[in-house]
Amino acid sequence: MSKPIYVLNGPNLNRLGTREPQIYGSTTLAEIETMCRATAGGREIVFRQSNREYELIDWIHEAIDQGEAIVINPAAYSFTSIAILDALKMFPGPIVELHISNIHRREPHYHKSYVSLAATAVIAGLGPQGYVVAVKAAIDLASR
Repeated sequence: MSKPIYVLNGPNLNRLGTREPQIYGSTTLAEIETMCRATAGGREIVFRQSNREYELIDWIHEAIDQGEAIVINPAAYSFTSIAILDALKMFPGPIVELHISNIHRREPHYHKSYVSLAATAVIAGLGPQGYVVAVKAAIDLASR
């Protein structure tokens, strides 16, 4: 039996659907979770969101011990958190960094992600559908 795929979401993503819909769309995080579970085809998905950096780090530590792959949308922590980077560097499996918007078309402070230094792959700009692509990629990368 395979280990779960962790889908971790950072700050303010609990507000998807109402938060800046011109950038992030109108899809809610609950709808994204449903899409991820459907994409996984019965594989276990651990889907979580937190506005707290330490909680995301604790979940990465849990994934180190129990997970097969990580899909992470660290949101603003992408650009500020060396602590999340350090935790991700300990993960032995594939890490897919995900951003709903194309961070490279946004303001300059969104252009450098610390998380990218640990990521196996980066997906940006596909909107909520990027989660489907990320889960598929994580499963594919984990099976190699």
